[in-house]
Amino acid sequence: MSAARKSISPDDILDMQNYESERNDRRARLRDIKRDRRVEIGPCATFYFENYDTMLHQIHEMLRIEGGGDEQLKDELEAYNPLIPQGRDLVATLMFEIDDEVRRDRMLRQLSHVEETCYLQVGDQKIMARAEDDVERTKDDGKTSSIHFLHFDLSDDQAEAFKNGDVVVSVGIGHENYAHAAGLSKSVRSALGGDLD
Repeated sequence: MSAARKSISPDDILDMQNYESERNDRRARLRDIKRDRRVEIGPCATFYFENYDTMLHQIHEMLRIEGGGDEQLKDELEAYNPLIPQGRDLVATLMFEIDDEVRRDRMLRQLSHVEETCYLQVGDQKIMARAEDDVERTKDDGKTSSIHFLHFDLSDDQAEAFKNGDVVVSVGIGHENYAHAAGLSKSVRSALGGDLD
């Protein structure tokens, strides 16, 4: 697996017959990768930090499910390549995971523009998230999406501080209706440090 790669090309994609034969092994390897890229924030939010491997898997799975061939592949590459870190950013999918539909709807209506309140704290420096601007994630009625795609853009000094382990690093949400944060464990920091040049 190649965490340092910064984009997926059509040459990286297996044909579906080969993918199917390797799928179980690839999924097992990906579970290990994802374990150290997941940070729970409060009772129902999780940051899943993405990289080349997670996006390559996502594209293969979308092609497998939808079977759209080359035309679909073009769309998937356009959708998922922007979610691969480019050396000075960390990229996360923020998911609000609430099983009960009524409770989920109520919660998401209370979290308008939550993506604007997400941050990465590196020592005493707060880095606000930059939301992927593919679509507006909060509807006109105020209900936000349960999924947000976020970039945390780091300066050279912030990236170095993140990687060297001398400062505390946390990730959080500062929304008035959902203010929670969590420190990054050593294993998570090590995994995410591989995304930074």
